[in-house]
Amino acid sequence: MAQQDSDQQESVEFIDDVTDAKEREAAHRERGTSRPITVVGNPVLHKECKDVTAFDDELAQLIDDMFASQRTAEGVGLAANQIGVDLKVFVYDCLDDEGVRHVGAVCNPVLDELPAGRRVLDDSNEGCLSVPGAYAELPRPDYAVVRGQNAEGEPIVVQGTGYFARCLQHETDHLYGYLYIDRLSKRDRKDALKQMAEREPRYPVVPND
Repeated sequence: MAQQDSDQQESVEFIDDVTDAKEREAAHRERGTSRPITVVGNPVLHKECKDVTAFDDELAQLIDDMFASQRTAEGVGLAANQIGVDLKVFVYDCLDDEGVRHVGAVCNPVLDELPAGRRVLDDSNEGCLSVPGAYAELPRPDYAVVRGQNAEGEPIVVQGTGYFARCLQHETDHLYGYLYIDRLSKRDRKDALKQMAEREPRYPVVPND
């Protein structure tokens, strides 16, 4: 996506993903069925997912299942390929750095390229449900804008700061075939995989053949 200037960015109408966050997440989760998490090495995690083209009851059920799976794994974001589904959709239930809770789902997400003045890097630790038990420092911009569609196919724009910005970038990466460890140095990636090997997952995972 082409870079937009700051005036254009300021005029964007972002979705409200804060109001009734607790109730909306609970409703999704209660309708859903938790599924096991795919882990690094599973082919579905290492390729770009297919675009969502059918905004139907099947998609709605998938989103409900993703919220249920996310809660079981105690995550803050989950991409469809993390439960083995080859579609560009992710869900999130994430606090920003001010402690505000954001809940939503994005189909066919695309990250905006940020103007230079907004690219302030945060090198906090990052983890992933598909690399259970492992964490590593990874610099990412502390602000993110994601454009996509909601479960009904309507265009939406989501913005995040701090930890929530990291979540939006992390989940969008998933749908294009990238895990956070793919952005690490070889040494740090090796260390993350070692951490994973030394710890038992605290939630159900799909074993790799």
